[in-house]
Amino acid sequence: MEKRNPEKADKHPIGRGALAASGLLVAGLLLLWVFPTFWFTRSEAEVESVWLTPRKELPGWDFGAETVTKAEESALVADALFSGAYTNQTNGLVIRVFSAKRYTESARDIGLFVHTPDRCWTQGGWKLEPTEPTHVEVDVRGLKIVFERRVFVSGLHRELVYFGGLVGGQPLPYRLDHNYSVALKYQVKRADSEIDTRGAGARAFDALFWKRIWDGFVARRPLLGPKQFLRVSTGIQGENIAAADRALVDFLRVWLEPVDFQKELTAWRAKQQS
Repeated sequence: MEKRNPEKADKHPIGRGALAASGLLVAGLLLLWVFPTFWFTRSEAEVESVWLTPRKELPGWDFGAETVTKAEESALVADALFSGAYTNQTNGLVIRVFSAKRYTESARDIGLFVHTPDRCWTQGGWKLEPTEPTHVEVDVRGLKIVFERRVFVSGLHRELVYFGGLVGGQPLPYRLDHNYSVALKYQVKRADSEIDTRGAGARAFDALFWKRIWDGFVARRPLLGPKQFLRVSTGIQGENIAAADRALVDFLRVWLEPVDFQKELTAWRAKQQS
């Protein structure tokens, strides 16, 4: 009678178990890979998909372009930039503007919304002055866009800033306030003359920082892909912040022009391929 080799008999069950575990792991990874393609697909059917294109020429205003540095371009990862300042010919009011568009669908393009003024301006030396409300809704050519509202201070100068954006040609379903609480903590550290070496760590453990990701998940709206970031600001005269608010709201309604989302995207892609 042939003797059974116990070592040989045990190899096959272990091999099948390892193979099954590997198969489940691969299937899980594939599911995670393709999940965003069918989950983040919702759009607002009743809202037209557009790009909001800045108007350089505005009646009653003089425009002066401002250069965006290479470092800023690298941080934003944008395909089209518009930066400058408009001066009112009647009262001398200055409104500073910025628009950045990202046409390509790349995993790195989320950077367009990462570097908000809450982060860049405070790290650049501005002081963030807490104010209410922290956000406002503005009707821009039929699009109801939520803009973050901030007051930044440099010396004796106070600047009212609005910033917001579009994703997939439609207003964001989440706010861009993810750097707000970290910015407040950052400037407290700086005031205490402490060296802040944990900026990334502070954001990683800040609940507000991750709220944008969660809100985008619940709304099923894309986090990656074509998007636009907008920022406008103006100086506050004395304590009259209400006048600065009115100036920015009125300006947003005439500065931006809606352009067909798919047509501009197609034209840009064709230019890249030519």
